[in-house]
Amino acid sequence: MKKKIFITTAFIFLATILVNAQTIFKADVSGSKITWLGKKVTGEHSGTINLASGEITINKDMLTKADFQIDMNSLKSTDMSDEGYRAKLDGHLKSDDFFGVDKFPKASFVMDKAVKIQKGTTFVNGRITIKGTTLPMTIKAVITDTPEGKRIYADLTIDRTKFNLKYGSGSFFDNLGDKTIYDDFNVSLNILLKK
Repeated sequence: MKKKIFITTAFIFLATILVNAQTIFKADVSGSKITWLGKKVTGEHSGTINLASGEITINKDMLTKADFQIDMNSLKSTDMSDEGYRAKLDGHLKSDDFFGVDKFPKASFVMDKAVKIQKGTTFVNGRITIKGTTLPMTIKAVITDTPEGKRIYADLTIDRTKFNLKYGSGSFFDNLGDKTIYDDFNVSLNILLKK
């Protein structure tokens, strides 16, 4: 009986140490910035989109959890001064032709397995979900300490057609000419996380 009590006590003690060794960082949404860039034959458009929430867990130098949600309703272009054209573009990007934000108000990235945080680039394997489609993705990220908290910097190139965003794609439609929109778009992440 004493042996059982000792083993149980030791197990609880070790579990407590392991839990205490982990540090959870939550995203500071207002201190984070996400920008995007999409290109077409005749030019390009750029803009911003807001982080809805996010959290990472670090155990010593291991990233053991990462989960981020993106607010697709916040999608907006910033490269045009004409308010009417900008509103038209934003509305089109939010429509079913592109991200269908009424049906799919969130996009997300969830890490699959723990990874050691490297000096320089850390490769984070996970699953990205856009417009209801989930696919594997490896994100090359820089995770660093700053006076404000931890920062994650990353640049992603995403093939929109893999997420059923095929509007204006030369890969699926013929004779688009100068109306062709390139399949790849770029996203730059600058995410602030605090304890």
